[in-house]
Amino acid sequence: MNAAVSLERSPLPTAFLAAVERLIPAERRFDDPLSTLAFGTDASFYRLVPKLVVRVESEAEVVGLLELAHAENVPVTFRAAGTSLSGQAISDSVLIVLGDNWNGREIRHGGAQIRLQPGVIGANANAVLAPLGRKIGPDPASINAAKIGGIVANNSSGMCCGTAQNSYKTLAGLRIVLADGTLVDSEDPASVATFRQSHAALLDELAELGRQTRANSELAAKIRHKYRLKNTTGFSLNALVDFDEPLDILNHLMVGSEGTLGFISAVTYDTVPDHPHKASALIVFPDVETCCLAVPVLKQQPVSAVELLDRRSMRSVENMQGLPEWVKALSANACALLIESRAATQSLLHEQINLIMASIAHFPVEKQVDFSEDPVVYNQLWRIRKDTFPAVGAVRQTGTTVIIEDVTFPIERLAEGVNRLIQLFETHAYSEAILFGHALEGNLHFVFTQGFDDPAQVARYEAFMHDVTQLVAVEFGGALKAEHGTGRNMAPFVELEWGSEAYALMWKIKRLLDPTGILNPDVVLSEDP
Repeated sequence: MNAAVSLERSPLPTAFLAAVERLIPAERRFDDPLSTLAFGTDASFYRLVPKLVVRVESEAEVVGLLELAHAENVPVTFRAAGTSLSGQAISDSVLIVLGDNWNGREIRHGGAQIRLQPGVIGANANAVLAPLGRKIGPDPASINAAKIGGIVANNSSGMCCGTAQNSYKTLAGLRIVLADGTLVDSEDPASVATFRQSHAALLDELAELGRQTRANSELAAKIRHKYRLKNTTGFSLNALVDFDEPLDILNHLMVGSEGTLGFISAVTYDTVPDHPHKASALIVFPDVETCCLAVPVLKQQPVSAVELLDRRSMRSVENMQGLPEWVKALSANACALLIESRAATQSLLHEQINLIMASIAHFPVEKQVDFSEDPVVYNQLWRIRKDTFPAVGAVRQTGTTVIIEDVTFPIERLAEGVNRLIQLFETHAYSEAILFGHALEGNLHFVFTQGFDDPAQVARYEAFMHDVTQLVAVEFGGALKAEHGTGRNMAPFVELEWGSEAYALMWKIKRLLDPTGILNPDVVLSEDP
């Protein structure tokens, strides 16, 4: 595993470049060294320098570019905001970047649904829904920057979303452009009718893949188990067991496909309630085991978020201005849960708080900040959680990068998973590594710093990732990617997690929808050793 630039691809075909020049104005085409270098990174630790960057402002331009790329066998990658953490929004071929004209939004049924173009920032979608007491289900930490195209393509989630309110579960409709430039809108009967005629064979094959998967009881059970967990490793195979209508299968395969199966031109969400009353508490337990035993109890209570913070993560922020002094005095094995509850009325919120506290009253506690609705207290508690990631970056050595990974353990084995991950940090000498996460889903994030300019450092990283993947995927039957998408980083380990049968099924889907392999190669699935 390496953060190096991939092998040099051959130049882009002359015929392709000439056609792109006719399609896209010069001021929205970039191939000079400075521009391409600037577009060579996303929020991950990879760098791939594109040969051409194209800023698109219309669906017709996307259709035209895909028709050209399909005809000339030119790999393309789509980028919305570029907040991807696993290297899925970079390319060493053609990078297609959303321009400023993808901000369409339409509120439907009094806010029960919202139709969004892929360039809408997640927080802006919520801002227009807020007066109606609604919001979109996905709530990634990057929601103030991440755009809807990336949120859907990565099946992004966050602290409150869990597995019940992500893009897959709240999807009401999709408008997509396939690899050959074909457009289909599941909410437009005329578009659907045309697509059923033009792509009848593709739909028949999707339907057959679904029938075969559902008839394979062992594989179907494995898929259902994997998606009871928070899981974005590989393609959304749950589409094949959850739906039998092939267009529904296609739409739900697009969620979490990271631009490898098509371009998402618009999405319609079923929205979720945005309760106005909220309160948070911080409960510090004396050890990891006690902390994790409280999680399944809290999962049965009216909580909207439960965030786990190990002692390392609290230590990383304990000296920050404004944080209480007691954080420094916590014991070496302390482990905390940051708990939030939300409700439609204040009286209901107080009822919920009483239920929550009664449910965990029998657990020993080292330190406690009681539930507070005061924005000052509330925001200070959440600052402890939100400042952990930047805190690691602040102490990194020059020349190293900050890496964040996210995995899922079955919740009943969360304590063991936390302790085993901490052991791996120590075994591989990642002394600065911290661990936090969305405890209700068994979803843990770990952050560490890594250099790639020294073969010994690369070898250490490779050994660490080997141990992590064996621990999570093989020993615990968990998910190697919970919410950040497979990207390039976990593409080599998809088969390890899913097994050869499910992995082969993913390749069938890829080759059915992208037969020439032009869409975001080496992301999600890779044959590059």
